[in-house]
Amino acid sequence: MKQSVISTEQWLEEHLLQLNLVEDMNQPNGFSRLGYSPEEWEAHDIFIQIAEKMGLTVRRDQAGNVIARWNPVNAGNTALPAVSMGSHLDTVKGGGGYDGVAGILCALGAIKVLKEEGFEPTHPLEVICFASEESSRFPISTIGSKAMSGIINPKELQDLQDAFGTTVKQAFESRGLHWGSIQYAEREQNEIKSFVELHIEQGMRIEHAGAEFGVATAVACPIRLSIQIEGKMGHTGTTPMGMRQDALVAAAPLITFISEKAEELSKESEYPIVATASTLTVQPNAMNVIPGTVMLGVDIRSVDDSLKERFKIMIKEKCQTIEKEKDVTIKVETIVHNASIHLNRELSEKLKKIGESLGYSPLVMESGAGHDVMNMSKKWPSSLIFIKCRDGLSHHPKEHATLEDLRIGVEILVGYLQQEAGNDR
Repeated sequence: MKQSVISTEQWLEEHLLQLNLVEDMNQPNGFSRLGYSPEEWEAHDIFIQIAEKMGLTVRRDQAGNVIARWNPVNAGNTALPAVSMGSHLDTVKGGGGYDGVAGILCALGAIKVLKEEGFEPTHPLEVICFASEESSRFPISTIGSKAMSGIINPKELQDLQDAFGTTVKQAFESRGLHWGSIQYAEREQNEIKSFVELHIEQGMRIEHAGAEFGVATAVACPIRLSIQIEGKMGHTGTTPMGMRQDALVAAAPLITFISEKAEELSKESEYPIVATASTLTVQPNAMNVIPGTVMLGVDIRSVDDSLKERFKIMIKEKCQTIEKEKDVTIKVETIVHNASIHLNRELSEKLKKIGESLGYSPLVMESGAGHDVMNMSKKWPSSLIFIKCRDGLSHHPKEHATLEDLRIGVEILVGYLQQEAGNDR
């Protein structure tokens, strides 16, 4: 058993480097594999090489997702719905090497262990590498899993641009794909039996709870607000303090309110809520001009949709108060209003029990960040496993998960595959 553990961890370390296209995980500038970029495709090519070396059959669909498949020995069972796992290999700009990669790595690791143990699946097993999960390049996330789940709208997405003016469609087709065919990446409901994604936690709730892994029961999707504060520009040297309509001064108490009120609500509510004033544009943004206009972006997340809505109303009421106090005009627009996703209870409970049977302590929790699993769950029974990450750090060059935690993830996925694909249930 000891030798097997060491072997698995060595395999994980070696293939973690390969999937990240590096020889050392210490990368001060982080990893930049943006959606539909040559770098993302290079990582996909490595995934394909590893999967084929393991004896899996590999195909790329019309959205750029790569599906590695282990078909049962009994040819008659290849048409059964697949037991699937997956995540992504793209990153944010200057991000870490575990967000997404850990899910792909551990899924492949689970296949490796089962092959070495002589396991013969009844159902096909799949590792799905989704394309363009992050919204770091384009203002849209999880393109690949949206396409696979049949919830993508090509016309709405095709003209979205990155910072250099390249559209989603142009980037997509630069990878040899055809934009007009993306909808054909949708899979039928009877093709997949269940789907599990493994991910680093991107927080410290597991560690603080004294647990060793997490099982998410829901994904907190956001309400996002665009708040425009209109004051009046004026000369900073000649406009008396009592006669100013400073839009930035009006924004300041609103920003503080959003942070403090969210913390207060979290303490008194069954489910946590987080809210962030995350973007700020000041016009004319000149040293000698009183700010006349401020655009504020606000992101609100909780798995309790009624709590999100309640907080949105609180923000609007606060804006009305500030309008009177600061002699400004404030317009609040809801630009995103997504209902939170509740994952499959039966599958989440099964994963929890698998981890417990292996001797690991679980934390049942929610996910504050979006993942590909939230799209897959709209069509197939799906769940999400978290492993710990050091200091809760993510989207950062120092993002890190230990080999031990990666191995724990592999062991839980092995249990999942054995239960889901080991017979004809």
